[in-house]
Amino acid sequence: MPKNFDQWNERKKNLEIEGPDSLLFHEREIWWCSLGLNLGDEEDGKNEFFERPVLIVKKFNNRICWVLPMSTSQKENPYYHNLTYDGQVSAVILSQLRIVSVKRFLRFVRKISDDQFDLIWSKVVYLMKRKSRQNDSRPFGAGSPLAD
Repeated sequence: MPKNFDQWNERKKNLEIEGPDSLLFHEREIWWCSLGLNLGDEEDGKNEFFERPVLIVKKFNNRICWVLPMSTSQKENPYYHNLTYDGQVSAVILSQLRIVSVKRFLRFVRKISDDQFDLIWSKVVYLMKRKSRQNDSRPFGAGSPLAD
């Protein structure tokens, strides 16, 4: 099914005009965020606001931060980290780190624990430092300091 980039473009224009110029937010928080429609395998937002939850991993100021998109699709995959909260499991998509403006933030969800955040951040750093190897789908496998 083709993506409706025109609809997303209209929504993005509204976010630019109506979104806050700055916002009080913190690392470890999960927010609903208008990620939009993206290319290829980049994570898209859903529904009329093109939104999905994101985990804030690095705050640079009150206007921009690094986020990791989240999904309800759990995968036993080294590029996903599963979180359980109130009996529901969601996954943080470690490979989709991106910078966003707070103009995209829609509503606060919750804050994760320090321990969970430290583990997620360690996995992201490990992925960044590690050299890519073809056909290596287990960067957190046996012998890894980050194996679950």
